[in-house]
Amino acid sequence: MVERLYDLLVVGGGINGAGIARDAAGRGLSVLLCEQDDLAAHTSSASTKLIHGGLRYLEYYQFNLVRKALQEREVLLRAAPHIIRPLRFIMPHNTPLRPAWLIRAGLFLYDHLAKRALLPRSASIDLTSSPFGRPLRPHLRKGFAYSDAWVDDARLVVLNAIDAAERGATILSRTRFISARRHGEYWEATLQPIEGGVPLTVRGRALVNAAGPWAMDVVRDGLRRVPKRELRMVKGSHIVVRKLFAHDHAYILQNRDKRIVFAIPYERDFTLIGTTDVEFEGNPADARISTDETSYLCAAVNDYFSREIFPGDVVWTYSGVRPLLEDDTADLSAVTRDYALEYEESPRSAPLLSVLGGKITVYRRLAEEALALLASRLGGVRQAWTAKAPLPGGDIDNGNVDNFIADLQRQYRGLPPELLHRYARAYGTRAHRVLGGASGLASLGKHLGDGIFEAEIDYLVQHEWARTTADILWRRSKLGLRVAPETSQQLNAALPAFLSKHKK
Repeated sequence: MVERLYDLLVVGGGINGAGIARDAAGRGLSVLLCEQDDLAAHTSSASTKLIHGGLRYLEYYQFNLVRKALQEREVLLRAAPHIIRPLRFIMPHNTPLRPAWLIRAGLFLYDHLAKRALLPRSASIDLTSSPFGRPLRPHLRKGFAYSDAWVDDARLVVLNAIDAAERGATILSRTRFISARRHGEYWEATLQPIEGGVPLTVRGRALVNAAGPWAMDVVRDGLRRVPKRELRMVKGSHIVVRKLFAHDHAYILQNRDKRIVFAIPYERDFTLIGTTDVEFEGNPADARISTDETSYLCAAVNDYFSREIFPGDVVWTYSGVRPLLEDDTADLSAVTRDYALEYEESPRSAPLLSVLGGKITVYRRLAEEALALLASRLGGVRQAWTAKAPLPGGDIDNGNVDNFIADLQRQYRGLPPELLHRYARAYGTRAHRVLGGASGLASLGKHLGDGIFEAEIDYLVQHEWARTTADILWRRSKLGLRVAPETSQQLNAALPAFLSKHKK
């Protein structure tokens, strides 16, 4: 059976696909997005979780990319203050690696390449007297501070998908793109639900290939074409350990190989450390950290922190494959993180747009540029709108999340403050939809353990495409870091009833 004709078919439910679907739906276009796994199941949930300009890219003269990313940093801080928040970074000065004047010059550029209204400027720090020097080795006496932002990357993807769906888009997670063929002015695509069932045949006036590390597979296998260019697959891995320092600043550590490693406060009790750059071959879904990568990240931290860490201290790891634009650069860390939009059209055939490369910070700008390319062919497309539009839950007065949390705790006095804090940070103003006017814990349904109640599971299944325990514990949240095995088992046992309740 052939379904309706959509304006736009989007392949890929990572940040770029979700961002394009949101932008297009908000411009009045009919959109279908398909994703072979869960939303943000791969690269888009495996980032270092930063909204940043990319200070180190200045060293490779990528000024346009840095400027664009710094501009977007301000936009996104306003759009989703509940899942994106300012983060101050400390860079200890390791004299043999980069001279102080070079770092100061880079930070000056970083402060001034784009308008900066929400974040403080960079500064020099005396680590011998600063609390930020206490966790560090004694020989590190000087440092620098600058600002960027932290993001819950997987939730950022989901929020874009929610907004797209509420503006009319059809979001099909766990639905694999099989193939597409042009039929004059529309594409006819075959999609296969991975849980079984009859394949779907859908039509679209334009096709967007936003499959990330699978983008060239879509071209080769799904469209039966020879790619015009190749992507360079680079695995980035991270480790999580018990927290190495008590304050809320992050560290950016210069390595002997001229790469940098971040040490970031994470989920209250942990420190996130990453990332690596390793050439990757094979299925991106199979990316896992290697022993060498774990040792590399531990060594990078041990060069700077008085308290050393070892592979046995690692409580969790994750890896993702970044599809970078192919070039001749031997140094993987120097390969550009910019993106390219390959657009193909002719007067009487449906257009094809392939999204190649990119970084999470500039996804919204990428989506705008994608729609600008498609608009002339699709006709009747409204103007760009996402620059000043909050993401779902982000419509918090003046972006002041602390005030919002305090108000939520006053309104729901019968609920634990720590639970309300988590809901506020995860769902923003939509926490009210999860809470449903609850007067006490009994109003949230059965407690499955470790602060997980039926009301939240119901919301995630109904509104956020959660289908498995991993969806809930590792992408919609990071509760997997602290829940007991019994809680995970109870959640797994409870899910089928919610899936049946909200089956479409």
